[in-house]
Amino acid sequence: MFDGYDSCSEDTSSSSSSEESEEEVAPLPSNLPIIKNNGQVYTYPDGKSGMATCEMCGMVGVRDAFYSKTKRFCSVSCSRSYSSNSKKASILARLQVTGKPPTKKAKVLQKQPLVAKLAAYAQYQATLQNQAKTKSAAVSTEGFNWGNYINSNSFIAAPVTCFKHAPMGTCWGDISENVRVEVPNTDCSLPTKVFWIAGVVKLAGYNALLRYEGFENDSGLDFWCSICGSDIHPVGWCAASGKPLVPPRTIQHKYTNWKAFLVKRLTGAKTLPPDFSQKVSESMQYPFKPCMRVEVVDKRHLCRTRVAVVESVIGGRLRLVYEESEDRTDDFWCHMHSPLIHHIGWSRSIGHRFKRSDITKKQDGHFDTPPHLFAKVKEVDQSGEWFKEGMKLEAIDPLNLSTICVATIRKVLADGFLMIGIDGSEAADGSDWFCYHATSPSIFPVGFCEINMIELTPPRGYTKLPFKWFDYLRETGSIAAPVKLFNKDVPNHGFRVGMKLEAVDLMEPRLICVATVTRIIHRLLRIHFDGWEEEYDQWVDCESPDLYPVGWCQLTGYQLQPPASQSSRESQSGSSKQKKKTKSQQYKGHKKMTTLQLKEELIDGEDYSFLQGASDQESNGSANFYIKQEP
Repeated sequence: MFDGYDSCSEDTSSSSSSEESEEEVAPLPSNLPIIKNNGQVYTYPDGKSGMATCEMCGMVGVRDAFYSKTKRFCSVSCSRSYSSNSKKASILARLQVTGKPPTKKAKVLQKQPLVAKLAAYAQYQATLQNQAKTKSAAVSTEGFNWGNYINSNSFIAAPVTCFKHAPMGTCWGDISENVRVEVPNTDCSLPTKVFWIAGVVKLAGYNALLRYEGFENDSGLDFWCSICGSDIHPVGWCAASGKPLVPPRTIQHKYTNWKAFLVKRLTGAKTLPPDFSQKVSESMQYPFKPCMRVEVVDKRHLCRTRVAVVESVIGGRLRLVYEESEDRTDDFWCHMHSPLIHHIGWSRSIGHRFKRSDITKKQDGHFDTPPHLFAKVKEVDQSGEWFKEGMKLEAIDPLNLSTICVATIRKVLADGFLMIGIDGSEAADGSDWFCYHATSPSIFPVGFCEINMIELTPPRGYTKLPFKWFDYLRETGSIAAPVKLFNKDVPNHGFRVGMKLEAVDLMEPRLICVATVTRIIHRLLRIHFDGWEEEYDQWVDCESPDLYPVGWCQLTGYQLQPPASQSSRESQSGSSKQKKKTKSQQYKGHKKMTTLQLKEELIDGEDYSFLQGASDQESNGSANFYIKQEP
């Protein structure tokens, strides 16, 4: 723990050479306390014993903290710069002695007319102005601040551990409130970067509200930043890197012995793991690379797949360009773990429809993605009782993700895959059938919505309302898919109603928006896009790769869509944020019968009591779904 704040000790000063960034170091002013290894606080009136002046930049500081054996330089960068300048001076001297003529480029520059120089300068100034305008426009569109949003509304964000597919999702560890870190000290008049220790007051995904040590209950200088940022370090990093720890100017007067204060505050405290930044870096390495070829759902004909090429990878999200797109604008966004993408040859192997490409051979540089990189589906046994064509079930409508609809199995494929059609709104050619795996969390047994008080969307044009499954099965001569064939796993996901997150708008999958969890039914989450009406909500699985922690966009460099204002809702309702199903308006039906009524109307002799799950208030991710109850 001693090394955690002994940032200027002689033993650690030389070890920083491997990590020292090439940044310019400016002189420290006088009368500024710097913590040293003997617990004293030095001041900087020139000429005092134990001081040294950097021969490169002129910085005055404690001699013991200087670099090189001769203590001539304040940092490695100054030492290197001094050496580089010496070499340049030597070369110039030799050129003068030998009388070597200037280069052709030098002659041209020397003869350049004043008018041309002025024109070049004017162009340079125009470029700077354009950059400033671009930056200003970017600020206006990207001005959303998660920290202010969380603070002003007392929101709670879903923890990083809820998102196993996201960076650090499986190795977040014990990062929580009161963890101490070393961060840049912004409450300082120094022209060079110095650090101080801060504690985590509140976590919101990757973001943390930090408070400098010494401020106690004073929140005046609290600030938000990303825990995974490059300027956040575990306690002890400054000591290992030779960086100075300087107390904030606001509280500089509070203690005369800052080292004793830190000893008391940091004894027994938690900090980040020493290899935290390395883990962050490793968790952001993705196996998918540009030019890889995949099979992906055809966004215009959901019943088939097409070949697409990875154009770019951002945070594990892939921009896929359909192979036949000449101008490379026909694209599709999804995560690398999405169930919508597969290896080349997948469609043929399971009997899925596939749009053959007019391109007879692969383009230069394109290559097939190795099959092992794709998400694996659970193996199923189709030899016994299994799904059959014509069986009825309930399914999330892939064209209107806010609804769960009456659906039918239209085709049984290999390896447990099923083609599903939404009753009453299917295209005659089956072009809107959708492929779900038998273990998909997006399909449910008959009665799921009723038991869990979710509004079930009946077939379009169905007039016998309220909709009753028993009557519908009898009228259509159909049977319900056996309930035992559906996915019964409910992970301890950790989501709670009201938690904030960043979520993909699956109706416009290039967009990632500020969102809220509004309902939890077992492993099913109702995602609401802040500022938008409920009709744009989406039902999403708790393990969906289209959900991300607060701060994911900032961490990966992806653009985040802020909550919509009233004006933006009106202007965008018919454009990029349009989520409404392209089919005719569907009637969602009246309130359904009670759970007791449904239990009295067991369909095909099935016992549906196990479908009864926890209420929204009680649902906490525990595995209480599909628990068989005694009659």
